[in-house]
Amino acid sequence: MANNPRSYLDPNHTPYHSFIPQQQQQQPMYPSSMFGSMGMGGQRGVYEMENPNAAFGERHPKSRPFLPPQNFPQSSPSKLLPVRLKYDIHSWSSHSASYHPRHIMENRPTDQSSRWSSDTNNQLQFILVKLDRMSVVHTITFGKYHKVHVCNLKEFKVYGGLSPDNMHELLHSGLRNDTEPETFTLKYKTKDVVFPCLYFKIVPLLAWGANFNFSVWYVEFRGVCEPEIVDRVYWNYSQYREREVIRLCMKHLRQRNLLETFDCMQQRTGIQLEDSLLTQLHKQLVMEGGFATAEKLIEEAAERNVFAEYISECPYQPAWKKVVTEPDESPTMRGGHHMEIDVETGRIYMFGGWDGSKNLSDFWMFDQDTRKWTCLSPDTQRDGGPGPRSCHKMAFEPTTKTIFTLGRYVDAENASQSNLESDFYKYEVVTNRWTRLSANTVTEGGPELIFDHQMCIDVETQTIYVFGGKAIQSQSLSGLYTYDIPTNTWRLVRSDGASTPNGSGTAGSNSNANSGTNSSDNQLKSRVGHSMLFNPVSRELYIFAGQAQNKDHLSDFYIYEIDTDIVHVCSRDFTKQGGPEAGFTQRATIDVDLGEVYMLSGLMRAKTAVHETVRNSFWVYQLRKDKWTKVYENDHRGQEYWAKVADKEPCPRFAHQMVYDSKRKVQFMFGGNSGGENNNQRLDDFWELWLLRPTAADTLRRAKFMIRRQKFREMCMGGPPGRPEVDNNGVPIGNRIRTPDTAQALSYLQTDVHAVVNHVDEGESKEFRELTSYLFNGGFPLATPTGSPTGYMSANSVAYGNAHMDMEIEQKARGVGSDLVSGIPSPASPGVIEGMGGLTGYGGMTSTVWGIPRAAVVEGDIYRLRAELYEQLLSFFPEWMKQPTGNLADMIPFS
Repeated sequence: MANNPRSYLDPNHTPYHSFIPQQQQQQPMYPSSMFGSMGMGGQRGVYEMENPNAAFGERHPKSRPFLPPQNFPQSSPSKLLPVRLKYDIHSWSSHSASYHPRHIMENRPTDQSSRWSSDTNNQLQFILVKLDRMSVVHTITFGKYHKVHVCNLKEFKVYGGLSPDNMHELLHSGLRNDTEPETFTLKYKTKDVVFPCLYFKIVPLLAWGANFNFSVWYVEFRGVCEPEIVDRVYWNYSQYREREVIRLCMKHLRQRNLLETFDCMQQRTGIQLEDSLLTQLHKQLVMEGGFATAEKLIEEAAERNVFAEYISECPYQPAWKKVVTEPDESPTMRGGHHMEIDVETGRIYMFGGWDGSKNLSDFWMFDQDTRKWTCLSPDTQRDGGPGPRSCHKMAFEPTTKTIFTLGRYVDAENASQSNLESDFYKYEVVTNRWTRLSANTVTEGGPELIFDHQMCIDVETQTIYVFGGKAIQSQSLSGLYTYDIPTNTWRLVRSDGASTPNGSGTAGSNSNANSGTNSSDNQLKSRVGHSMLFNPVSRELYIFAGQAQNKDHLSDFYIYEIDTDIVHVCSRDFTKQGGPEAGFTQRATIDVDLGEVYMLSGLMRAKTAVHETVRNSFWVYQLRKDKWTKVYENDHRGQEYWAKVADKEPCPRFAHQMVYDSKRKVQFMFGGNSGGENNNQRLDDFWELWLLRPTAADTLRRAKFMIRRQKFREMCMGGPPGRPEVDNNGVPIGNRIRTPDTAQALSYLQTDVHAVVNHVDEGESKEFRELTSYLFNGGFPLATPTGSPTGYMSANSVAYGNAHMDMEIEQKARGVGSDLVSGIPSPASPGVIEGMGGLTGYGGMTSTVWGIPRAAVVEGDIYRLRAELYEQLLSFFPEWMKQPTGNLADMIPFS
């Protein structure tokens, strides 16, 4: 056993590296990071890290997307950049008239005949292409006709492989019915092992026009084809497949208790099935019945933070808590205000808003330590600051403690009588002083007066990014601007819907697919009421949702690389990917360390709906996995209902504000518009939201409960738990009847098992009470248990009562570590278990178990049950530590 407490989370760990013989380790596996930041998910892959504890976005610089491993032939970075790959048409299903598949090799967007068109529209149509050489392919780009066309692919799949007879799905997506080329990321890794391809099969599934044949106009592949690199990738992938086959065999043998054959295979191949800690756990738990030693191994895993990956996969449980302050010392009701947070001090700043009848100019600060509001200025205009306003935005610069504010809303009816100059201010927290930086930013190269835009600040370069929003005078949507703080200068980076101003081209523009190095670039479409977040580690802007110029609600997600001025389309419609509905005025925050984006809904509109509705839902988007998860939703509409729960959770709203304290891991929300019958009514409630997950202590307790449950079950079967009795061949002997000691088993249930049960969790408490059925039936339940059959804790394990929730939140707010299972009641008095009717023992026993003679309850059952428990405990461990998923028997086809 390694003494290094981080040995199980080695940041340089290569999956399966510890499972291969020493002689094979001399040629290291090519790390997945060398193939750039483009991953497997969505239209633009998500980033994956070798170190699960590293901050999200820590990866190799984009200027060198591929880093060759040690002892491998070096290549210049220019040769390792993804290039356009040559290919030929290998075969096809059909084609109509002169629309031959070879036409997709050239990009002629104005030539109506330059396309492949099938002669039917069934889902058996395809084009199979063969690359000029085996390559690691990153992306596929589809060119289009210069006009909208009914034969464009609304849905399609792409398969890839090394031979036409063995191909795997790499992409399932669809094209927009427009004229813009679209680039998609292809899957090129499996469990962090990069694989090459030689053949690609494009399978149309649906055209935009009903009953129309399919058309593909142009196809381009990009990737790495350098032979010395691809050959090593192929070797590594082949070795990975060989190792996985052997490990699956080893898993199958051990599950069937064929241990001699298992040991022989392991010795001959030098391949380990799993991490040594898990091997010890299997030996003690399954083979020896050493339950106490098994618990110590689980404790060791918890101390080494092995459960971190499992915990990160557990669903969040939301815990709303209303922040109650003195009414006379708190901000009044409002919407369209803005808040910023100083994470270092825990102070929240709020300025302006609309109270239903007028714009506000008061400026407030909330201190998390004192839990009190302080009015910094009742009227900032009198203090040399901005005048009354709403729908403005602010940005906080943490090193100088400076707040910048820009924009405001002016009603169309009052625009002619109002000052429409775009003033720009900063507030210095240390000196409590406002300074006007510009009377009108448009005269200095900045945006005109806008509202409902977004602002982010790059502390490293001292640059503010302003994107979107609607211009008061022109009524157009604003583009992407930068403001350089040291030089007080503005610059337009991108106008609405335009590519980068430096003129970089679009993928494959008027070029042959087998030549050239033009890179693709997507348009960044402006919007209003959207969200924009900045990742300082990866140096990217995340832009999503909002409202387009035509009033359509959006559900797209863009990533803008600041240093390269490149836009990636992460999703055209995240609603189709299981995400939230198209939204407007939703609020979003980010945790860079966790790689998570948080979104609280506002005005939402389903695709089929005519009118927008105010929704009450909270979502988490995992950047690494390109995955949306709904954490909270309450669709109640009646005012009577929300009046009853006014102190428990906030009512639906829009035009609210939310900030996130990434240090204390808590969200704060204030005010907004409830969207009720009284449109002038605004809210003044203040909430904090905690997202709770099981801790390592919770996971350890649950694992102990599972182990002790098994020990209790064996005690009910009779005899002390231990090594199953086997014959000379290691096969369990199946003719020994166990005689249980129910009194001893009951005592163990009342004390040891009771001590590791979360009695606050109704589901787990019920599971514990149902264990008494084992006493009546010799270790088998009288009915199928309702408890969780796996290691995963139920939702109620962390969604506990208000008293416990408040205690947990208070401890977190003070920075004190806490355990979600604190407050577990002490064991009942000896001989009595709560809810068991004072049961003290049971001497009777039925003659059958599930209709089987009791004599058939043999040692083989013990081994099987322990093996099942071991499999369940594996859910707490990361993938790289444990045996491969899947079973050998499942690979046998039905026919």
